[in-house]
Amino acid sequence: METFNELSIENISKRDLLLILKSLEFTYENTKLDEFSSLRKNILEELCFLTNSTQDEFLHFLEK
Repeated sequence: METFNELSIENISKRDLLLILKSLEFTYENTKLDEFSSLRKNILEELCFLTNSTQDEFLHFLEK
């Protein structure tokens, strides 16, 4: 197996990305494990930074 240090999201569909974020939110709500909330927050913050948008704007974009 080849090792890597970075991942690219360019081949992830909007639908899949939204599903990942919602899954992390759902899992946190049902387990109360902060790691799931933190991971969702970090992913969302990074994507918002890359797209120069707010969290609400970005989530709305994914839901279209």
